[in-house]
Amino acid sequence: MDTARENRTWGALSDLPGHPMMWVLILTETVTFGLLFAIFAITGVVHSDVFSAGRAQLDPVLGGVNTLVLITSGWLAALAVEARVIGRRTIARLLLAGAAALGCVFTAIKVVEYATKVSVGIGLETDTFFTLYFLATGFHLLHVILGVIIIAAVAMYDSLDNLKTGTAFWHMVDLVWVVMYPLIYLVG
Repeated sequence: MDTARENRTWGALSDLPGHPMMWVLILTETVTFGLLFAIFAITGVVHSDVFSAGRAQLDPVLGGVNTLVLITSGWLAALAVEARVIGRRTIARLLLAGAAALGCVFTAIKVVEYATKVSVGIGLETDTFFTLYFLATGFHLLHVILGVIIIAAVAMYDSLDNLKTGTAFWHMVDLVWVVMYPLIYLVG
C-alpha cells in the first residue's frame, strides 16, 4: 500500500512523526495520567496532613536523579532519530541502546525506592498518599518497562518511521515523569 495514501486517511495525525496509532495511544495515556494527577492533587488538598507526612518519607534526591536519567534518555533517543535521518544507522542504534540502558537505570532506582519503603513497613495500603504514590509511580514504571522494550524493538527494526514512533512513546514517558516528580515528591 502507498504510504502517502495510507497516511492521508489519518487526517491531522498524518503530520505527526511516526505511526498515527502511536499518537492515539499517547493521547489516551496522557489523558489517563492527567486524570491520575488530578486525583492525586485533589486528594492531596483534602488530606493535606497525610500527604505532607507521606512526602516527608520520600527521597526527593532519588526522584530527582530519576528525572535526570529519563531526560537524558529522551535526549539520546532524539539524537538517535537525528542520526538515522542522516544515515548513521550504527550511531542511532548505539544511542537507542543508551536510552534503553538509562530506562533500566530508572527502573533499578525505582525498585530500590520501593524496596526501601517496603522494608520499613510502607506499602500500598499504608494510607491514601502511599496508595496513590504506588499506583501512579507503578503505572509509570510499567510504561518505562514497555518503553525500554519498544526502544529495543525499534533499534532492531530501525526504519526512520519506527524510530520516530518508538521515540514518540518514550518522550511521553519522559514528559509524564517530569510532571509526576514535582507533584508527588515536592509540592505540598
